[in-house]
Amino acid sequence: QVQLVESGGGLVQAGGSLRLSCAASGRTFSNYAMGWFRQAPGKEREFIAAITWGGASTVYADSVKGRFTISRDNAKNTLYLQMNSLKPEDTAVYYCAVNQRGPWYSRNHSNFGSWGQGTQVTVSS
Repeated sequence: QVQLVESGGGLVQAGGSLRLSCAASGRTFSNYAMGWFRQAPGKEREFIAAITWGGASTVYADSVKGRFTISRDNAKNTLYLQMNSLKPEDTAVYYCAVNQRGPWYSRNHSNFGSWGQGTQVTVSS
């Protein structure tokens, strides 16, 4: 089992940037494809981005494509989400998770597990 802890959230003005981190411990982090999701109040958990175990391939939701970048450093057991040009509609709790059963590009949160506790991102207009 991989344990995940997200950090880096906060309050930022529209147009600003944040970098989220997801620190992993436990089983070998580099064995797994990973993903970022977010959940706003009253809404379902939404896929943001996914990355292969080695980091060579990535996929993004249309809502964040061109603004967000997912990356990983397997030597540091850490997953990242660089968020630029933030918009008020990006406000949500952001979660990282391990892809446990689907193809690496899966967008279905039911294929993911070992969810972290989440980190709040608030974008003011």
